[in-house]
Amino acid sequence: MSSAERGVDAARTVLAIDTATDSVVTGVVELTGETIGSVRVLAERVVTDHRRHAELLTTLIAECLGESGISRDALSAVVVGCGPGPFTGLRVGMATGAAFADALGIPAHGVCSLDALALETTPPAGRPDVLVVTDARRREVYWALYRDGARVRGPEVSAPATVAEELAPVFTTGEVGAVSGSASHLELVGWTGVPPQVTVPSARGLVAAAASAIEAGVVPEPLVPLYLRRPDAVEQKARKLGAAR
Repeated sequence: MSSAERGVDAARTVLAIDTATDSVVTGVVELTGETIGSVRVLAERVVTDHRRHAELLTTLIAECLGESGISRDALSAVVVGCGPGPFTGLRVGMATGAAFADALGIPAHGVCSLDALALETTPPAGRPDVLVVTDARRREVYWALYRDGARVRGPEVSAPATVAEELAPVFTTGEVGAVSGSASHLELVGWTGVPPQVTVPSARGLVAAAASAIEAGVVPEPLVPLYLRRPDAVEQKARKLGAAR
């Protein structure tokens, strides 16, 4: 049954969480359809402090619930940004989101955090591509390319020079009309146009990325993190074993 058939009174309230970047993002939104225009933010918090993800998240969730006037029992779903992002940061948001959903008996939908950024980015007419780039640390970036709202490349983790080489043709032809993510890392991959429209995933973008699945009543798969590479501890162990040999 579509949202139109259910009627306006059937609006859903959704908790959004993302810890894929240095910022802790959470919010409570009202969802009435399958497009980003059907997402209305009731309360949102964004705090940049990559060292305090675990400490901040539950407090910020409580603040959003209080400000929105929505009780936990009134939530219809949880949407969690699954990265790509660092191992430690991602697991905080995903574990918290999964725990909330399990405790309340509601679905937890995982979405690509870069998709959430892209959905908040509007390219000009005639230049349909959107580029999203975020910091992957270790002198690398996470990136994805979108056309007409659909992801056509990525998410990937690469050295900025590699991304610059691969995207040089679309930069030259002017197909990329808008960007989002980290301004400094967009510069590293060769972007010289307008500044990023959005720098971190928003509650609105996160829920919009899952809106179709939520509206259709899809039972989501278990949350799967998009690390795109092995955790630090694994790589350090591998290096030590290699040195020992």
